[in-house]
Amino acid sequence: MSDETRSDTYAELAALGPYGVHPGHALITMVEPHPGHEYAYNRWYEDDHYYAGAMAMPWMFAGRRWVATRELRELRYPEKSAVAQPVGAGCYLSTYWVTDGRYDDHMKWTVGINKRLNRDGRVYQDRTHVFTSFQDHEATVYRDGAAGPRDFHALDHPYRGLVLQVIDAKGAEQRAELLEWLRSRHLPKRLGGSPAAMVTVFRPTPLPGDRMTYVKQVEGVDTRLTLLWFLQEDPQDCWDAHFTGLDALIEESGLGRVELVAPFIPTVPGTDLYVDQLR
Repeated sequence: MSDETRSDTYAELAALGPYGVHPGHALITMVEPHPGHEYAYNRWYEDDHYYAGAMAMPWMFAGRRWVATRELRELRYPEKSAVAQPVGAGCYLSTYWVTDGRYDDHMKWTVGINKRLNRDGRVYQDRTHVFTSFQDHEATVYRDGAAGPRDFHALDHPYRGLVLQVIDAKGAEQRAELLEWLRSRHLPKRLGGSPAAMVTVFRPTPLPGDRMTYVKQVEGVDTRLTLLWFLQEDPQDCWDAHFTGLDALIEESGLGRVELVAPFIPTVPGTDLYVDQLR
């Protein structure tokens, strides 16, 4: 078996390169199962793809799935979104952390394994990738300073909700200014007294040319920032007080435009909980 799997090479690779716990990169993927395929899609992802197509890969060290019921998707804005058309598209969100400095190594593996899974009939076709990209970590802003979980804990800690916010800077030159404003002024102010314990900020990276054909190339590579707000409350219980009007605040800054604000709650692994609430 060792000859077939080149087991000796694993020992060599383990001695090379970065192996910290900082989430230097993320895979953030929002997917819409086709109508009538919700249960089958969920079972495929829960029972096979979450593991074989993600967590079993080298350097992808944490993951969590999230779901948006019909009621949660009705809270999304703006109505005209460059990310989701219509804005309610994308029932499921999966988030994964990749070890800092291991993006290229992970991508070689993920392209190879997904080609194999596709060839072996282990890729569920009746779904649409609404927003899928690998992203590089730019910042994490904490509500409580050094107290509480760190960003590398975020996908394992039992947070009760997550808000995905996507912002496009006015141009490539303005993204650094937008990031600094978010990190030093806007996010610390919004986090104070809120149910969000932290916000992680990422910027998208282009997908490789040999990616699977059903995943479209990433948009906004030079202008976009992706924010993940990790909540200690159900998003429906705190939406009006804390998450309405984020688009207006970004507009007022003059630095960019909000393209999506979307709440999710965690799935319960191994179950079909919430699937009957999607439509």
